[in-house]
Amino acid sequence: MPQISKAFQGQTVITTFETSPATAFDLLEALELAYAQVISKQPGFLSAALHMNDARTRVCNYSQWQRREDYQAMLRSAEMRERNRYINTLCKGFEPVMYEVAAAY
Repeated sequence: MPQISKAFQGQTVITTFETSPATAFDLLEALELAYAQVISKQPGFLSAALHMNDARTRVCNYSQWQRREDYQAMLRSAEMRERNRYINTLCKGFEPVMYEVAAAY
């Protein structure tokens, strides 16, 4: 489970997926499978959480990694490149953005 703290020294990645009510649950299922079968087993993976808005038009993923390079290596793996091609068909687009924790309350 993610623990948000200003003292966190790893890499935080927040990815927003723009989807539609017709494909939102399929997208969520594809992401859950990716985490269960691949992502959570990658070197440097620490934790993640998936969120869906009530309109079923956005899915947000918060993940934590030991290092930026660990996250990038996961994205470049053949398995994730294939899965991301499929995930892209379930949404209008997605954008992973790397962050540092600025504050937590």
